[in-house]
Amino acid sequence: MCGIAAVVDLTEHPGPGRLDAGAAIGADMLSRLHHRGPDGHGTRRVGRSWLGHTRLSIVDLDGGAQPMADAGGARWVVANGEVYNHEELRRRLGGEFTTRSDSEVVLRVVGDPDADVHDLRGMWAFCVADEDGRVWLGRDPLGVKPLYWARHDGRLLVASELRAFPPDVRPHVEEFPPGHVWTDVEGLRRYVDLRSPLGEERSVGPTFTSRERARAAIVTTLVDAVRARMMGDVPVGVFLSGGLDSSIVAAILARESGATVHSFAAGTPGSSDLAAARVVADALGLEHHERVYRDEDVVEVLPRVVAVTESYEPSLIRSAVPNYLLAELAARHVKVVLTGEGADELFAGYHHLRELDEDALHDALVEGVSTLHHLNLQRCDRVTMAHGLEARVPFLAREVLEVAQRVPVGWKLLGEDGQEKRLLREAFEGWVPEQVLWRRKEQFGDGSGTAEAMQRVTASLVPDEDWSSERIGGLPPARTREELGYQRIFAGVLGGIHADRVLGRFATA
Repeated sequence: MCGIAAVVDLTEHPGPGRLDAGAAIGADMLSRLHHRGPDGHGTRRVGRSWLGHTRLSIVDLDGGAQPMADAGGARWVVANGEVYNHEELRRRLGGEFTTRSDSEVVLRVVGDPDADVHDLRGMWAFCVADEDGRVWLGRDPLGVKPLYWARHDGRLLVASELRAFPPDVRPHVEEFPPGHVWTDVEGLRRYVDLRSPLGEERSVGPTFTSRERARAAIVTTLVDAVRARMMGDVPVGVFLSGGLDSSIVAAILARESGATVHSFAAGTPGSSDLAAARVVADALGLEHHERVYRDEDVVEVLPRVVAVTESYEPSLIRSAVPNYLLAELAARHVKVVLTGEGADELFAGYHHLRELDEDALHDALVEGVSTLHHLNLQRCDRVTMAHGLEARVPFLAREVLEVAQRVPVGWKLLGEDGQEKRLLREAFEGWVPEQVLWRRKEQFGDGSGTAEAMQRVTASLVPDEDWSSERIGGLPPARTREELGYQRIFAGVLGGIHADRVLGRFATA
């Protein structure tokens, strides 16, 4: 997990002075990404490109520094994220590798006629450049890892976060779309479509006709996904909200790990999440840590949360506050945590979905997965990386997505009591305490007590006499007083951003 920045000169014959100016822009951008990689940084001019990298050391602690060159030294990469199947790709592709880093396989996959970026299993965003002036950009299918780009003054600027871009460039910034690659020769190409079976011509497999087989497949693939996400040379912990999804991940991690597993929970005094997390941690024998916070803590961190999350969406900010405090706690003990993100979108975990028929439910779940990169995944990435902590999301492993696509949609939710994530709960009977296994879904902001605390502090952000539907810069009119308060903070930190290009605009769930 890291931060990347790149500056590519698009003019026909850039001279040394222009390339030096581009390198200065890049260095300034990289300086604003230090929090994503506190363990080191590196830069390199490659042809007409400048590459920069801040490193959080997870895999190959001694040999994984970036920018990283291929064996011939002509092609270089800066990458953010993890490629979990890198050892398998090394065996398949053969040839010479100079490090144990998972990022090195990106150099082999890019431009190889016998490979494709779709072969990279994991969460990643990268920029590759060579001495001949070729450039490649790519982002994982779900957008678990962030990537933004902008064209300005004959240059292409690329970075992991919005804040990295110079203020005069921010009005031109756009999100690099998930599931796409870009080259200077071919332009932008989509390599995966989430609305089809993961963009592949073949089917992901037949629809399950037996609940027993479906349950077994869910368990097998999720266990494999957790095991893959234990990859690294540092300890792995788990965010434990006390809800179903994080409890399942914690249970698998506890079974698979040969060492003590650290778990982390956050909430206000007496919150239901803290109580449930304690039950799970005790049952699984975890080394459990809590962050108990009060209204004054919310007031103190709220501006930082809006700034680091790079959003003003109320539902996202409400959940980001406890997650930010949680990440701050976890970073004192581990460098990597697993989370339960994505389970609600795959297995129908939201209350409002109970009102839908099967066709509408299917469409809602596809839409939910497709927009995660604007909401939960954006929040998850930013609040953890603000503390130099890497978050991994096993529920969003490609294999788990494929199994979820094969489950009849009615098995996920529809039933005599409308219990959300019904099949997932059935699959993990006996893994977590019964009272947590069948606990009703609560949004993290609600179960942690944050939603009530946020309501109490909203008045200080936008007093009654100050509330209006004012339009701030390029942002859409605020829908609520709460959102206006967040917009004011957002605009103060990231002024000039055209929100429709880089932020999702969704109704609060």
